[in-house]
Amino acid sequence: MSNLWEMFLKGGIMMIPLMITSVIGFAVFIERLFFLQRKKILKPEIVEAVETFKKLEDIEKIVSVMDKKEGPFINILKAALENRGRPREEVKEIITDSGRHEARSLEKGLAVLETIAGISPLMGLLGTVLGMIKVFNVVSQQGLGQTKALSGGISEALVTTVVGLFIAIPALIAYNYFDHKVNDIILEIEKYSAKVIDKISK
Repeated sequence: MSNLWEMFLKGGIMMIPLMITSVIGFAVFIERLFFLQRKKILKPEIVEAVETFKKLEDIEKIVSVMDKKEGPFINILKAALENRGRPREEVKEIITDSGRHEARSLEKGLAVLETIAGISPLMGLLGTVLGMIKVFNVVSQQGLGQTKALSGGISEALVTTVVGLFIAIPALIAYNYFDHKVNDIILEIEKYSAKVIDKISK
């Protein structure tokens, strides 16, 4: 623990925004990890009701299963069922609009992870530049004999670079993982929505 604190102190002023960035990234990761669970979005009982939906009379079964439940998939199904009986293209357009809105809730936080993956190395690089400026200032004022001061500036330069990459790499991996997962979920929602459209539209 003391080593981490020492590294933080050696990193200089840029360690503060880097640490804030890492905390935000970790919080987004945990939140998305829990939210983007397939069973929470594509609830098995709802999927089963849609799979067994063969005629308009089965709508009541779907409605009863969805009662008092919320989520992207359920909200899209509700929009479809509320407009049953309308022309197919009209229902499809309504579901598409609803889908665009619900997709935002699925993609929430991904832009943050992508931004963190992009700016963390840049902040680390800025810390490196600031550290090297200190080194050159020491050299110009005191010469090359001040090894302690020189090592302090070099440490600051190296630490921020390493920390910036240490934050950026997991953030990029998390972004790609969640982006792929969101796309898979959206494809499944579209598949089940198409089945509902076939049954309720004219």
